[in-house]
Amino acid sequence: MRLPLARPSLSAREKHHIAEVIETSTTEFLAQCLDPDDLKFPAMPAFGSWVQAKDEETGNRVYAIVYHATTSPIDSVHRARALGMSLDDLKEQQPQIFAMLKTEFRAAIVGYRPEGDRTGSIFPFFQHLPPRPPQIHQAVHGCEPAEIVAFSEQFDFCGRCCR
Repeated sequence: MRLPLARPSLSAREKHHIAEVIETSTTEFLAQCLDPDDLKFPAMPAFGSWVQAKDEETGNRVYAIVYHATTSPIDSVHRARALGMSLDDLKEQQPQIFAMLKTEFRAAIVGYRPEGDRTGSIFPFFQHLPPRPPQIHQAVHGCEPAEIVAFSEQFDFCGRCCR
């Protein structure tokens, strides 16, 4: 018999914790959205939204922009098929479907910010690739509007995004 994996409830998650890094490279990362506690699809960040992941070893907060998102079956053998049912009907008649799907997104890294030192000083944003990308299983958070405004005071990162 297989036991279900323990999942923390939504109340145990940090504010804006939306996903977890599952693949990483120098210029981007792939993150899987966290499953909701109820029968809904995971919340998918909007195209062009800003996200951040903290590299816990270096303390760098890595900033990225979402450029691709998908919802697909959790395995590569089975493919979703049209059932002709509303979401409410699916929840009532086929609730297992929601547990068999995953939502992922790719985000292009546009810069980073080192963690402040012990005196509490805040380091500036760097609008180039970090020394290393966020690592596998690091939390991904949505960015606050104030962070986006502060990061985009200069537009050096735009060249990387628009190629």
